Parts: sequence; C-alpha cells; structure tokens
Amino acid sequence: MTRVLIASLLVVIAACAHGADEFREGEHYQLVAKPLSVKSPDKIEVVELFWYGCPHCFHFEPLLKAWLKTKPGDVEFRRIPALFAENWVPHARAFFAAEALGALEEFHSPLFRAIHEDDKKIMDEESLIAFAASVGVSSSSFSEAYAGFAIDGKVKQAMAYTRDSGITGVPSVIVNGKYRTGAQMAGGQDKVMDVVDFLIEKERAK
Repeated sequence: MTRVLIASLLVVIAACAHGADEFREGEHYQLVAKPLSVKSPDKIEVVELFWYGCPHCFHFEPLLKAWLKTKPGDVEFRRIPALFAENWVPHARAFFAAEALGALEEFHSPLFRAIHEDDKKIMDEESLIAFAASVGVSSSSFSEAYAGFAIDGKVKQAMAYTRDSGITGVPSVIVNGKYRTGAQMAGGQDKVMDVVDFLIEKERAK
C-alpha cells in the first residue's frame, strides 16, 4: 500500500512539474525586446494583432471569442490592427473608425466573414464605407471618422506597436507588453490562448 501511495504521489509531482514547464521562453513565447506601454497599468493587458485580410486571423476569431467569455477580471483585452504593408492601412483605418463610433460589434466579425466566407473584395476606403453602411453604420459618420486626424494618430501608433512588438506575422498576441506568442510558437492556433493564460499567471505571480 505504501509503495502504491508513493508511486501515486510521484506521478502527481511529475504532472505538476510538467505543467509548470509546459510553455517555455524561446519555444512557445518570446520576450519583447523593449517592453511596450500598456493602456491600463493596474491590469494585465492582452493585445491581439490582426489583419482583416488574413485567413489565419479569421479562423482564430472563434477561439479568441471563446476565451473572452471567461476572461478574468484583472485582464484588459484590446485589439490593434497590425500594419506590415501600405495596403493594410485601409483596414486599420476602418477598424479605428468603427471603434470611434462604438460600432465594432456590428463591424468587426461581419467584415471578417464578408472577406473570407463571401469572398468580397473590401480593401479600399470606398468599399469599406459601403460595407459599414451595409451593417447599419452611418456611411457619413463612418466616412468622416475614417478620414479624421484622430485616425491618423491611431494608425501611426499601430505602426509603431507592430514594429516594436517584434512580431513577424498575424495573428499574434502580446501579454502585458512583455511577451509575444502566436500559432507557430504555441504549437497551433488552439494552443495560443493556453500560452496566454500561462503568461497571465506568470505576470499575476509577480
């Protein structure tokens, strides 16, 4: 009996040790070279970098939405459109315009579906304004926000964040401005938020 108990205890200890080492720096996540500023310093910030034209980002959306349903109260989540190329700018401006109008719920997921399920070419200002109108967002308000100086500033900030985060593709997730991960590092899209949860716990323990 004693031997059985000892053997069982060793299994539990080994399992716990494995869990603690499940995700490793340099393999499943990387350190951001220079920590990025966070919007809410009193919370642990999680940022998704994405592009509407990216099929991987579209397929990641359901996994992210499921995670958001159980997001801890001490975690602040936000999205930032990544900017790797000039032709990504219209989508970034559109995201920030919808955000400024409080219309992301109507705009964000439907735009992903329109591009990747309906195969619609929505890549420029005109088509984005038309799409916004099709989901119930005022075309005049959207057009004004899209072209506004405030959006210019947001786009510049997104460009800087993309560059300074050190990401090389999307979707990518930054945790508390210190760590970055993505599907390739995590071992698949279904593992990304597990790595994120691990990093949240890592920050929470500090």
